[in-house]
Amino acid sequence: MKRLFDLLISVPGLVIASPILAVAAVAIKLETPGPVFYRGTRVGLAGREFQILKLRSMRAAPARSGPAVTSGGDPRITNVGRFLRRTKFDELPQLWNVIRGDMSLVGPRPEDPEFVKLYTPEQRRVLSVRPGITSPTSLAFRNEEALLADAGGAGAYAQEVMPRKLAMDLEYVDHRSLRGDLAILGRTAALALTGWKRQ
Repeated sequence: MKRLFDLLISVPGLVIASPILAVAAVAIKLETPGPVFYRGTRVGLAGREFQILKLRSMRAAPARSGPAVTSGGDPRITNVGRFLRRTKFDELPQLWNVIRGDMSLVGPRPEDPEFVKLYTPEQRRVLSVRPGITSPTSLAFRNEEALLADAGGAGAYAQEVMPRKLAMDLEYVDHRSLRGDLAILGRTAALALTGWKRQ
């Protein structure tokens, strides 16, 4: 049922989003050289790795250059990228990940393999469902970059932020429902619109 729901929303959603993606692609290429899309390795359902798609919001650089997590004020973020991140438009290409079956519309955000290695057996239960584009956790931590800037980057993320996020993700895993997913999608859309209005 959830998979059918994902396809019914993501296929037309990708078509509707195509003009935004086209404009964003031009803006990205005009500002800095490099690819339009960012591809990063993430861990999904049952611990399988996949390539997540995003609109590139940072200056093109070799893999693993700079911190593994992004904090507020990161000089790698471009002007276009700052807008894309605030509106969450950079996440739109993940609709293709949903269509492919790598992700769901709603679910725990997929994590970098290096951080998944730190999961406890209990925390690994988040890998029992497909990761999502949005979730209660991503809404609660929508200002994560600013939080990390104050807390101290990747070390603070692994020790303080990630355990809190995983606790919320496990709560979602244990109580997920289609009605709840619809509510989360509605809140995500409202926050994305709010971010756009602030530009």
